[in-house]
Amino acid sequence: MGEDAHIARVNDLLARIKVRLPQLEELLAQIEDRSGEEDGVYRFYHQSFKVFDLQKLTLAGLKLIEEIGGETDPPHPWYCQIVKEGTGYAFELCMNDHWLKYTRPILEAFWHTKYFMQMMIKYAKELETAPQMMPSGWAAILWLFELR
Repeated sequence: MGEDAHIARVNDLLARIKVRLPQLEELLAQIEDRSGEEDGVYRFYHQSFKVFDLQKLTLAGLKLIEEIGGETDPPHPWYCQIVKEGTGYAFELCMNDHWLKYTRPILEAFWHTKYFMQMMIKYAKELETAPQMMPSGWAAILWLFELR
């Protein structure tokens, strides 16, 4: 892909993020809500099955990221692997004996998703076009969609 085509593709990604800005902001508000991150992290340390509820927000974030990327720019395989390993769990009592094994991946996937939501919102508001000198957060978004 030539440089001009790459820049056009990156600017197209930025435009798709801007279109989805209301959904990104709404989901991030849920993630940062008391019943989201605040309660989820507490539930992790309290060893409560309610930490498993964070998976819903993570999957909602993945869905939105996939929609933004579309067929052209799907999310990075590492991010997808982190989400896969941090979702799909249904609590069982035997998990209490191996709490970290089951719940740390849930938190990791949740926080990666939160980070990408925050960065997309930030740069959708700050950027008009893709910059030549990239801030780290924007560069991370490009990595998410394998454009870096």
